Amino acid sequence: MSGRAAHSLRLQLAWSRLLAVVEEQAQALIRTAFGTPTREAGDLSAGIFLPDGRMLAQAVTGTPGHVNSMAESVLHFLRAFPIESMHEGDVFLTNDPWKGTGHLFDMVMVTPVFLRGQRVALFASTVHVVDIGGLGAGPDALEIFHEGLFLPILRFISRGRIEEAVLAIIRANVREPEQVEGDLQALVACNEVGARRLRALMQEFELPDLEALGESILQRSARAMQQALQAWPHGCWHQQMTVDGYDSPLHLQVAVRIDDQGVEVDYSGSAASVPRGINVPKAYTDAYTAFGIRCLIGPEVPNNTGSLSAIRVRAPVGCILNAQPPAAVAVRAAIGQLLPDLVFGALRQARPDRVPAEGASSLWNIRLIGGQAIEGGPNEALLRSQRFGITSFSTGGTGARPQQDGLSATAYPSGVRNVSLEILESQAPVLFQRKEYRADSGGTGRFRGGLGQVIELRHARDEPMLLAATWDRVHHPARGALGGGDGAPGRAWLHPSGAALKGKGRQLIPAGQVLVVETPGGAGLGPADQRDPRHRQADLDAGLVSQAGADRPLTERQDA
Repeated sequence: MSGRAAHSLRLQLAWSRLLAVVEEQAQALIRTAFGTPTREAGDLSAGIFLPDGRMLAQAVTGTPGHVNSMAESVLHFLRAFPIESMHEGDVFLTNDPWKGTGHLFDMVMVTPVFLRGQRVALFASTVHVVDIGGLGAGPDALEIFHEGLFLPILRFISRGRIEEAVLAIIRANVREPEQVEGDLQALVACNEVGARRLRALMQEFELPDLEALGESILQRSARAMQQALQAWPHGCWHQQMTVDGYDSPLHLQVAVRIDDQGVEVDYSGSAASVPRGINVPKAYTDAYTAFGIRCLIGPEVPNNTGSLSAIRVRAPVGCILNAQPPAAVAVRAAIGQLLPDLVFGALRQARPDRVPAEGASSLWNIRLIGGQAIEGGPNEALLRSQRFGITSFSTGGTGARPQQDGLSATAYPSGVRNVSLEILESQAPVLFQRKEYRADSGGTGRFRGGLGQVIELRHARDEPMLLAATWDRVHHPARGALGGGDGAPGRAWLHPSGAALKGKGRQLIPAGQVLVVETPGGAGLGPADQRDPRHRQADLDAGLVSQAGADRPLTERQDA
């Protein structure tokens, strides 16, 4: 074997080991976390960074909103605490939405790694904690100060000793102190697991530092991304989208330009930020924009600073996609997770053979609160049962894909998992009565959109509880592409009263009422009359499409 071939093999082995290190870091976080968002749904991220803050590798387990925004977050940590000021045993923490991953519920932790007394790397990880104080989950806050405890970048552990004052402040400001503290300790543990495995790797490969290896990985990733761009034409394409907003619809628009420098995404012309918690910090906009681009261009290229450097994102200061402090941002995902669909609409004009149709996209999480005073005017009630706050991670359908139907009840683009109903019922006095595919909800087309789902649940003791709705695609469903039909809009109501619920905001579920949630469907791709008859019959046989739904005209079926 030549020296060059041996070097290439050694590099590939080291890279594979790095991926194993960060994946073990993520799995350690899942195994030790207290909160269900991390332990059950995988709402987290983990990665390794060079001492100058460039992201080298990330775990496959995790969400794009956390991983890609964390890439920028580590640079903020280094500005607050330069690498030279970090000591062995130090651990740093923040939930600053503008320097972390977009809202106060996400705790970002950074740990420096030392080998033979030298600083060789940084490990970073993120979890979504179950509570952060304030109004709690939901979009109702008017500014960030209403949304909970705000932690600037600070030392959480100094030379191996926890900053007890910091921990005391956190415990005093959250409703679930044991769970939140447990998640913080899980972050500490997972970064330490990563550090141990990294030191073993470096000793085995006789690496004094990660500089040479890291530069090689980042340069190769950047070159691979440039090669992937060669399969796409140069030009500029535009797309617009209307989203539900909080009280009224909001306009989003994008221009996507591909040239020799890479991809530029410009959101100029989008709506201004609003006095509700649906605003999106730029870091989160960057994260889901980059993810949308990477799903189409170079998806096999490692996601690190090298490959991400080909993507430039612009959003006017003060628009809803670049909200400034003290804007409320708790539900930034409701709009931020629609950005891949918006980018797809522009890139479909360049390569219609590569791009899927729109999907439900934003999560339809069911957030319930009970066991405390509920303000509801004439419906005001003091609950008698245990105090609780739970989130059921719920999803709609994805858009139809080129040459394939969409995926039903699938969390795209977030990638989180649904939480077991048995787990939720063990944590709170709720009873799920129904959870099944929503027939006829996928948009018609040559390739059908993925289905949403129907979920019915109630308070197990027939007491009132609060719903904190954070849903989109109620008034503006996923749009069909290339002649395909729209997906069904989402909706929610109470049984037996039949009262309709809003897509966003805190709302009372009176005692004795059943909450019925129908999540949106994904849109179809291509004309419905071109669908393979065998696939149409298979849908009917499986109950994914009803006979009545199949017989209705396309325009009616879109609103099913």
